[in-house]
Amino acid sequence: MKKKLPLFAASALALAMSAQVSAADDRYIIKFKEGKGPAVKAQMKQHGGRSALALEKRSAMAAHLPQKALQALQKNPNVEYVEEDVKRYLLSQEVPFGIPMVQADLVSDGVAGNRTVCIIDSGYDIAHEDLSGNAVSGTNDSGTGNWYEDRNSHGTHVAGTIAAMNNGVGVVGVMPSSNINLHIVKVFNADGWGYSSSLVAAADTCAANGANVINMSLGGDRASKTEERAFTDLYNSGILSIAAAGNDGNTRHSYPASYDAVVSVAAIDSDKMIADFSQQTDQVEMSGPGVDVLSSVPVGMGRNTDLTVAGSAVETAGMDGSPEASATGALADCGTGESACTTAAGKVCLIQRGNISFADKVLNCEAGGGIAAVIYNNEPGILNGTLGETVTSIPSAGISDTDGAALLNQLGASATLNVEASDYAYFNGTSMASPHVAGVSALVWSHYPNCAPGEIRAALNATAEDLGAAGRDNAYGNGLVQAKDAVDYLAANACTGTNPGDGGGSGGGGNGGGKGGGKPKNK
Repeated sequence: MKKKLPLFAASALALAMSAQVSAADDRYIIKFKEGKGPAVKAQMKQHGGRSALALEKRSAMAAHLPQKALQALQKNPNVEYVEEDVKRYLLSQEVPFGIPMVQADLVSDGVAGNRTVCIIDSGYDIAHEDLSGNAVSGTNDSGTGNWYEDRNSHGTHVAGTIAAMNNGVGVVGVMPSSNINLHIVKVFNADGWGYSSSLVAAADTCAANGANVINMSLGGDRASKTEERAFTDLYNSGILSIAAAGNDGNTRHSYPASYDAVVSVAAIDSDKMIADFSQQTDQVEMSGPGVDVLSSVPVGMGRNTDLTVAGSAVETAGMDGSPEASATGALADCGTGESACTTAAGKVCLIQRGNISFADKVLNCEAGGGIAAVIYNNEPGILNGTLGETVTSIPSAGISDTDGAALLNQLGASATLNVEASDYAYFNGTSMASPHVAGVSALVWSHYPNCAPGEIRAALNATAEDLGAAGRDNAYGNGLVQAKDAVDYLAANACTGTNPGDGGGSGGGGNGGGKGGGKPKNK
């Protein structure tokens, strides 16, 4: 891709070990004058250097040099220059952890052209390298602007999880072959909110444009009778609606997810543990990856943040509001950063979370002459922070509590923090879990297009990976959605084209016919 995606750090132990050997392992390119190679090599070996690679056509070589050898060669009149043998990384496509977790990589999307997923959200950046080649159409809601533009980032991120293209750059979605039909209904502007009536109108627009699956990474805490009836009608007419369970981390219902005719999706992390923000209710039906989900955002609206200390990468989370900049300096301990860090001049501030805002910590780093700020968590996990409306002039980022503890043992080491614009970003939320389930629903359904939405739903529930307490529970629902297992289930259990519990036809091949059931009553 155009810009290197963030690298992930090793454990704290590996980080500490790398610091111990880094001095002996520093690698350089030595350019010597014509015919002086043997003399230079002899001096290098005399001072403990080790050859790594001969570049005979360039009158040069790569070598591992301890500090003594480096200094000697820099002064050697037979040497034109010595430079760091800098690392180069694969600039390639990344598979977000959620794709194999939901088994999307085990099911072909070659026939997904018989399905349409409608995304009701903030828009779709059609200029994005991972989205521009999809079969996509859209509709604008009143006052929200063009559906093919996204000033909020949310809708483009959701779309990437469903259908980011397998094109050798960026990321891939649940259905990456550009076969799935997408219809975008833009109901949110940059402020990120809209009315219930707008949602109903958007859902009807989805139906009018042939939707089989609707994704709604949105919600609110008050029910609407109009909404509830609308989604029941859509379910009965052959449409499966998927919605985020909510991000308040409590037991209150969120809507539209908590209507019986809508699938409510909880968020789990890469360890398949429920996210602390995910709402837990008797309406939660399935789970999907929703923590640190990497996906597309409008071009240039993401932040790519890299931190290296003593030559080793440290996993970082971009600080929302950080300026784009790069800084290198010695690592300095600034405690909790509650006052100007007077020892930070020309250095990278290492600051613990707590007591004051992240913005004030960064400003106190600046006040002491610091050139970058790294804030480590005071509780388990990586720190995802924001500067709010505060303007700072130095790059900043968050790291985990364990990496922070490890770096306290590396004070004085060279640290580089780089924050640059990116077309990708990591988001958290049940909003990120919902499109995983919506994408899998359409993927599975594409192989059995004659199924009713309730039969697809039943297959996904029956084959979900059980998490948490045995059986269905309010945190995980029936468990983590599994694409391949659901496809296999439908191969062994033929569809009737009728929602479970119905007597009439509700075929999935179109949007007509029959009566539909509601959410399975297994609470």
